[in-house]
Amino acid sequence: MNAIRKRRLAWVVLLICSVVVATFFILQALRQNVNLFFTPTEVATGEAKQKRVIRIGGMVQKGSLAQGKDLTIQFVLTDFAHSVTVKYTGILPDLFKEGQGVVVLGRLDQVQKNLFYADQVLAKHDENYMPPEVGDALKIGMRNKK
Repeated sequence: MNAIRKRRLAWVVLLICSVVVATFFILQALRQNVNLFFTPTEVATGEAKQKRVIRIGGMVQKGSLAQGKDLTIQFVLTDFAHSVTVKYTGILPDLFKEGQGVVVLGRLDQVQKNLFYADQVLAKHDENYMPPEVGDALKIGMRNKK
């Protein structure tokens, strides 16, 4: 091989390596920003990821809302098969109420697997809307309850 071909080959190899490294870093960044969705049943069976930010969706159990000091709120999120206790500090959305479907974003407690510390609470925006994941989980929960 002459010198020009060696130089071109070196540039092609360098370009391919650069693309592989860039792709690796992009995929790592995307992987860290994914918020996985789980139901209370999946949390109870241990399928939910520990030490990661996740979303849990379900219905706020009637009679479970407890307001603490400051802006601390505790409630139980259920899919009618299993339940998860949620602790949240902050102002709840206007549409939040017992018996309403919500999705919470946060982390599971490392010691108590049934305790969830929410960073954000999302309530549904009208009477007819329900996120597809929550609707599917509630249907499964109601079937398992019968």
